[in-house]
Amino acid sequence: MAMDFKASADKFIKFVNASPSPFHAVQASKAALIEAGFKEIRERDAWETKPLGKYFFTRNQSTLVAFAVGGNFKPGNAFTVIGAHTDSPCLKVKPNSKLSKAGYLSVGVECYGGGLWNTWFDRDLSLAGRVMVRQPDGNFAHKLIRVDKPILRVPNLAIHLNRGIYSDGFKYNKETHLPAILAIAEKQLNAPAKGDADKKEEGKKPFSQDGRHHSMLLEIISKELGCEVKDICDFELCLFDTQPSALGGPADEFVLSPRLDNLESSFCGLEGLIAASSDADLKDDTTTRVLALFDHEEVGSDSAQGAGSSLFEHVLRRLSAGRDGAFEEAVPKSYIISSDMAHAIHPNYPEKHEANHQPMMNAGPVIKFNTNQRYATNAVTALILRRVAEIADVPLQDVMVRNDSACGSTIGPILSAGLGIRTIDIGNAQLAMHSIREMGGSHDIAYAVTLFKTFYCKFAEVDASVTVE
Repeated sequence: MAMDFKASADKFIKFVNASPSPFHAVQASKAALIEAGFKEIRERDAWETKPLGKYFFTRNQSTLVAFAVGGNFKPGNAFTVIGAHTDSPCLKVKPNSKLSKAGYLSVGVECYGGGLWNTWFDRDLSLAGRVMVRQPDGNFAHKLIRVDKPILRVPNLAIHLNRGIYSDGFKYNKETHLPAILAIAEKQLNAPAKGDADKKEEGKKPFSQDGRHHSMLLEIISKELGCEVKDICDFELCLFDTQPSALGGPADEFVLSPRLDNLESSFCGLEGLIAASSDADLKDDTTTRVLALFDHEEVGSDSAQGAGSSLFEHVLRRLSAGRDGAFEEAVPKSYIISSDMAHAIHPNYPEKHEANHQPMMNAGPVIKFNTNQRYATNAVTALILRRVAEIADVPLQDVMVRNDSACGSTIGPILSAGLGIRTIDIGNAQLAMHSIREMGGSHDIAYAVTLFKTFYCKFAEVDASVTVE
């Protein structure tokens, strides 16, 4: 199967550049699905899904589930699932962010997930996320915001004032050293924002942001959204690096980007589903092809929109509706690919990797193994995926951490344990995971998209050859 590595990598770069927050990642995914003929539905409504139908819904605007129903699907048949997540480690604006010290206005931030926070120093930062805005009719709306201009910075301490860094290493306090500088605290820079009511009166109102955030910050938000400051009711904002993603290396062999973990997996799953959802692909299929992009994986998945919630079970039960026991019959027939990025061998730290498990970038997706169940892969699920990869002509690699090293985890064990569905953990190899600027292989994007499309199209055929109950 021919693969256009450059085109796939370029398309991913556009996707990740458009997705500085989980809300934006879901918005970009929605746009791609709608363009591909998927219909948006709502969880709270009754569903009338039909064979050959293509649908999606969102929860909290940060989790998305899409599915394409096979032409011969019946309740009790299998689900072919790819799961990934939309969130990445980042700094988030605190609910009360207003800080002033030593003549500067700063924004208080909270560390979300396990980031390499030292990489956030000396970067050109801005804000993206969602804002809840009061509308002229008195109702409230969810609005996306992205400020492309660098407005925040976390500067390092000059070496002349920090000589100990050579002997003691780079040390910082996440509470006191990560607040981001916004501006110089001159009176005219911190004047009351336009449209604010009297501060004493406004401060009594439950939706007022006055006193919680610098008026300059609120003014920036209101200008971006075209609303009055007084109509900003609340927000969830991520800091992000304004430097765009790019291809790098002499032969464009690298993707240099934030949020590879895990927007690369989300993108590849999305592209795989869309590529496998033409009427011709679905016509004779007995399965329903599902993509689930969850929020909050980086902090454990225990939220209403995380993989640890009942969300996904409810989806599969609704799609199995029609006769008693159909869901329970579908579970042992189904299969989940949990796709989350993997650690490539690092040339400067090769001793950190297990000697026989050293995945490379641009050498294909990596199957993750851990017998202590930090990953959900077993011999059966690995066999099935290896057969799919063989059909797709996509190379695969294996990884397992050293016995003296801690192992991360994914949504794989969570979904596998909660649903009882066969699951495999895989991911493309990358360097600098959880840095503000990560590094991956540009060819691996096309490899993963091709693998995922083939999985959706060929799973039923492959599974029929595996007789393990």
